[in-house]
Amino acid sequence: MSPRTRMPAVVLALLLSTAALVPAQPARAAVTIPAFYTPPNTLPAADGALIRTEPLPLALSLPGISGPLPGRATRIMYKSTDSTGGPVAITGAYLEPAARWTGGGARPLVVLAPGTMGQGDQCSTSLALQRGLIVGTENNQTTLSVGYEVLAVYRLLAKGIAVVTTDYAGLGTTDRVHTYVNRVDSGHAVLDAARAARALPGTSVTADSRVGLYGYSQGGGAVAAAAELQATYAPEIAVTAGYAGAPPADLTGVVAGIDGSELAGALGWSINGFAQAEPELRPILDAYLTDAGRAVLTRLSTMCVGDAILSYAGKRSSAWTRDGKTLAAVIAAEPALKAFIDDQTIGTRKPSGVIRVATGVFDNLVPHAQARTMAADWCRLGGTVVYDPIVLPWTVSPLLNHFGPLLTDQPTAVDWLTRRLTGTPATSNCASLR
Repeated sequence: MSPRTRMPAVVLALLLSTAALVPAQPARAAVTIPAFYTPPNTLPAADGALIRTEPLPLALSLPGISGPLPGRATRIMYKSTDSTGGPVAITGAYLEPAARWTGGGARPLVVLAPGTMGQGDQCSTSLALQRGLIVGTENNQTTLSVGYEVLAVYRLLAKGIAVVTTDYAGLGTTDRVHTYVNRVDSGHAVLDAARAARALPGTSVTADSRVGLYGYSQGGGAVAAAAELQATYAPEIAVTAGYAGAPPADLTGVVAGIDGSELAGALGWSINGFAQAEPELRPILDAYLTDAGRAVLTRLSTMCVGDAILSYAGKRSSAWTRDGKTLAAVIAAEPALKAFIDDQTIGTRKPSGVIRVATGVFDNLVPHAQARTMAADWCRLGGTVVYDPIVLPWTVSPLLNHFGPLLTDQPTAVDWLTRRLTGTPATSNCASLR
């Protein structure tokens, strides 16, 4: 049975918590979304083709001698292909650095894949770059979104590296629900962002620019997926190196880690996203969800990380189902759902470029073990992998155990990626991974 044949049934099960709750069209966001984010009715044929662009004012910008610091930003919308093989419009941002590139050769390009921002369109990284902190109340809902990825973006710009960020499928664009942690959707979004950046006029990126990938958490999974898909989906985008921090490579393990944590709302985003990708799953969801569970999923579909933590920290998915089953138990009980989840696994294909996989050894939100397993599986497939376990003190908070390494490892990750983009090789430590 092909993955495409298995997907519907499987997701149906996963969406057991989301079937009727996921609307055919996304619910209205808690903040008004600019008209730029509404896709046109007809999309270009080519993946990575630009649909529209406009100047993007940055929330944090200073005047410089030759232009704004850290650079000039452009909001972009580009075409990609989703996991069903259909066309999808994706938004993002390209940032041209004010700093010179001193590493030799053409200025390199890094695709930054954002970490978890939420599922409401107002949570998109391109809007966060413009607004910094998004706080608003509409439709009886308060939203709170912090553009934390600006830290990594500005570190890269300070090195003279051009950056393009993706908002992923359905995050920002108003025509569909964001397909959270969907392996193919996110991998394609990353690779097509590189294509779009190359097509953007008036930049210093050229065909000779080395390409790097950077992401943590959801972004780490997107980078890992893109590295696996590059050879077949975007062979002309040669990936020099990538940083995949704390990637959710095995969703079965991640579901168990997130349930009952501060970020329990991410379970709803996963379910909503799977239902968006595979509408046939919705009837299966109905068999498990209570009316209250459906209401939770609908509400989560318009939330950002901040509001989800405030509203659902510590909640368990068992409260959403009729028989009290957790989402992990539902997945185990439904072969179709398990098959869909298995198809999302990252680590089954050789990655392109050298990839640094870093994960906190005490990360129990996006469990350390499953990320390390992905790195080891890549090694067995002949990939060039640098595995780096991050040791920080254990805390009682899974959220801190997960986001601590994001901050402490970021300078190292940016420096490591910069060296690869100068042409300095990295030595794989696959021999240390069993």
